[in-house]
Amino acid sequence: MASEKRKLLSPEREQLILRALNKGICRIEQLSSELGVSEATVRRDLVSLEEQTKVRRVHGGAIIAQSPKTEPIFAEKASINPGEKNLIAEAALELIHDSDTIYLDGGSTVQALSKMLVRRKNLTVITNSLMAAAELMESGHRLILVGGEFRAISRTLIGPLTANIISALHIDKAFMGTIGFNPDYGMSTTDPNEAYTKELIIKRSNVVIVLADSSKIGVSSFALSGGIADIDILVTDSGISQKTIEKLKKNKIEVIITQQENS
Repeated sequence: MASEKRKLLSPEREQLILRALNKGICRIEQLSSELGVSEATVRRDLVSLEEQTKVRRVHGGAIIAQSPKTEPIFAEKASINPGEKNLIAEAALELIHDSDTIYLDGGSTVQALSKMLVRRKNLTVITNSLMAAAELMESGHRLILVGGEFRAISRTLIGPLTANIISALHIDKAFMGTIGFNPDYGMSTTDPNEAYTKELIIKRSNVVIVLADSSKIGVSSFALSGGIADIDILVTDSGISQKTIEKLKKNKIEVIITQQENS
């Protein structure tokens, strides 16, 4: 808690905010409590930090700004916006019916969805994610791994070796994670081999569903991993702008927006 003996200067508060964000304290109300200042003050400081390109503001809080060409390790990704990711996963679960054949991509939001599949019966689940596979090993669902080269940072199997298995499959619904989502171009990631596997899956899927919290929207990373024309549904949180929603709808993409439980 910040000292109550004197009022902190803006640069001091900004340093405390950066320190809190690095510890995973991301929401405005949490930052307000941590610093002992009003939420309005935190918002002003976050605007200043964003102008300095040190943070990226998202719905309800902020995260440390990262280059779109860099990618945090899986554990770090899982700590960013966990509430929004769970709500997105809940909304995605409503799109899955008993006996569906689905694909689960890598990423922490898709992993959150994998934990909820116990509520469905007789699924065939195809995945390149070792994290999702670990969640589903005792689920009773049919589980198929695509094989391929292990990518440690995302804990996924990727690259040309995945082609033989994927080309033999037919998928009802593919649930895709992403590093970046540009409403003009589509999904992108940091690794070309990961992009390769994602594009193979898209070609074998009836419906492509992107799970991305609003911090991913407007971000473009190194390798395109699925164009706008490939995407059928985007599930995101209310931090998405109306302008982006309208642009996506013009491209015939359905946008499903979650709401905070206390809203």
